[in-house]
Amino acid sequence: MKRDQLSARIGNFDVSGEGRVSQLKLSSTEKNRPFGPPPSPASQSQSKRRRAARTRAAAIQALILAAIIAVVLAFFATVWGGLQRHGIGFSLDFLKQPAGFDISEGLTVAKGPHGLSLVPFNSQQTYAQALIAGLYNTLVVTLISIVLATVVGVLVGVGRMSRNWVVKNWAWAFVELIRNTPLLIQIIFWYFAVLLQLPSLSDATLLHGALIASRQGVFTPWLIATPAASRYAWIAGLAVAVFAVGVLVRTRGQRRLAFAVSAGILALGVAVAGRPFSIDMPQASAFSVSGGAGFSPEMAALIIGLSVNFAAYVAEVVRGSVQSIDRGQWEAAAALGLGHRESLWVVVLPQAVRVILPSLGNLYVTIAKSTSFAIAIGFPDMFSVYGTVANQTGRALEGIIIVMVVYMLISLSISAIANLYNRRVMKKGAR
Repeated sequence: MKRDQLSARIGNFDVSGEGRVSQLKLSSTEKNRPFGPPPSPASQSQSKRRRAARTRAAAIQALILAAIIAVVLAFFATVWGGLQRHGIGFSLDFLKQPAGFDISEGLTVAKGPHGLSLVPFNSQQTYAQALIAGLYNTLVVTLISIVLATVVGVLVGVGRMSRNWVVKNWAWAFVELIRNTPLLIQIIFWYFAVLLQLPSLSDATLLHGALIASRQGVFTPWLIATPAASRYAWIAGLAVAVFAVGVLVRTRGQRRLAFAVSAGILALGVAVAGRPFSIDMPQASAFSVSGGAGFSPEMAALIIGLSVNFAAYVAEVVRGSVQSIDRGQWEAAAALGLGHRESLWVVVLPQAVRVILPSLGNLYVTIAKSTSFAIAIGFPDMFSVYGTVANQTGRALEGIIIVMVVYMLISLSISAIANLYNRRVMKKGAR
């Protein structure tokens, strides 16, 4: 009897025989009621203001986006109207026509007996293939310049922080001289004042048994495929797959194991299949060079100009990033018995990578766009080839749109790779 009265008094509570509350039974009204005290009028008004602010921000962004789209559409409508008034249509059919001109260097895509392959461009190929040859030259110059500018820039940036008076001031003079002169003038200087003043090929000397520098071009050793390369390709593919698995795993131990296995597969492949590549040394005669890799004076001047110019900017990025690291890191490294050089390379510089990477990505994009200065020295990059195509076909608008889109895709690709690597480094730093 007492138990029934107690259940009636507490209403929603079910009491077990041991006198403990076992379950809370809520009515439908109580289920819908939020826990805790009801919100105050002040908090309700603050929530309304936040919603109103978000609505206004979204409306402003929508208006800005609509205005940008309207301006772009108005621009294209004006251009299209001008073309129509002059009887000029917009067409890309000219890309299929034979080019009728030669390009001094560069490879393009052509259909061969084994499918699509890279072949030297000739005048019988189309305008599209001519633009591809120019794109090939642009990509080659961009990649080589990025690598050289990074290596030289890091060394010069470290030199600026050296305790050696000569090294420190030499690095400072290099940075100040390069950064305060225009890039175009530097490229012209390397072309006319340096490379074209080298001896002819018949009088050129072989530097260190490998490098030939003459006014006909610069020739260096290069890797060539051996008959064992086809057998080694399958082994290399397996090693790449294992390496990719190592990149995807999260634990550091498994990642190191996968990388070690990948390196072991590559080494075992050399023992089983043989060396896939051999070094081809350049051999000079009176009028030509056989073997190795050759760079025309125009390409060499462009690569040297871009590499040296942007190395100065990379050096400043490295110096500023290293100096942004807390001084306590230097003191901690010194407490461990490390010298100034070891502290820089082992402790401080790896931490500065997180600061360096965003700026380097911007510099790499600028290098890719600066290859268009090649038109000043006659190097057939994509912009230079576009000029020839536009002059012959009269399709300047279509051509410049193609060039702009290609440069934009190159820049976005470089930015995406740099941002991806930057996020990976930031995650490692967070752990």
